[in-house]
Amino acid sequence: MAHTTVYVGYTVPQLLKGASRIFPSHSALGVLRHSSFYYCTVNGTIKSKRKMDHLERTANNFRQEVITQAKVCGITNESETVKRLRLAIANKDFTFKAGQWVDFFIPGVSVVGGFSICSSPGLLEREGILELAVKHTVHPPAHWIHTECTLDSEVALRVGGDFFFDPQPGDSPVNLVLIAGGVGINPLFSILLHIADLHGYQEGKGNGHKLGTVKLYYSAKNTSELLFKKNILGLMNTFPGKITCCFHVTQQRSQICKELQPHVTEGRISEKDLEKHVSNNTSWYICGPPPMIESISKLLSNIGVPGNRVFFEKWW
Repeated sequence: MAHTTVYVGYTVPQLLKGASRIFPSHSALGVLRHSSFYYCTVNGTIKSKRKMDHLERTANNFRQEVITQAKVCGITNESETVKRLRLAIANKDFTFKAGQWVDFFIPGVSVVGGFSICSSPGLLEREGILELAVKHTVHPPAHWIHTECTLDSEVALRVGGDFFFDPQPGDSPVNLVLIAGGVGINPLFSILLHIADLHGYQEGKGNGHKLGTVKLYYSAKNTSELLFKKNILGLMNTFPGKITCCFHVTQQRSQICKELQPHVTEGRISEKDLEKHVSNNTSWYICGPPPMIESISKLLSNIGVPGNRVFFEKWW
């Protein structure tokens, strides 16, 4: 589990009284580690080697001190295996940067979830809403979202993560290449929406941000597993030349719809796709399964991209 400093002044939310063991406060960190390990071993999901849980995997990452209540105010099916949650945030001081994730605390569930935020900081600022897109797995937090979570369910959240894009007014413009695999699109979609917000503010009243172009490469097995595709097409139409996308599918069995056809390539993301974007002012953000990240990172190294321009989030 993560070693983290917990905000001393917070009060355990009413919804979690009687289940406060899920909060890593004070000495409870060790209990958390033990309880999560116990859950895995007793349920037979660990055999020869125990897989690290979210808190252990992110132990060295930045975490905010504030834990805040949230209420589920919307649930939709983003795909056959992914549910999209809209969460109303109670704490007005709760903030995040595009690309970060949340620790996801569920009453009665000892295992803490970790899910990348897929909405923009601007949506939280404007409406007090945060969104997550969670794939169905046997992992207890994801399983709860798909089988027990309902409208008005109450949870608690804490923001963390060192993978984000947060340009400041006056910064030199940077071109971005975002490379996503599967549900790894979540933090990159948040970044994409944040950039769209900044473009919108810039066109409306000016905000001092100097923005470069954004190219998204998004790979999935087939078009039905491409999350947020309608939203992404909408962003491309709204900001032509500023935001572009190429979808890659590796196991497409059905016909691709006309709307998507111009933007879909069959096959994996290749060196030829990426080498055209190499420049001194381009940053590369990658999120997906570890084998994909390792493959893309090696490819970028081969085409001369400096390591300090490549950022990635490994979730698996």
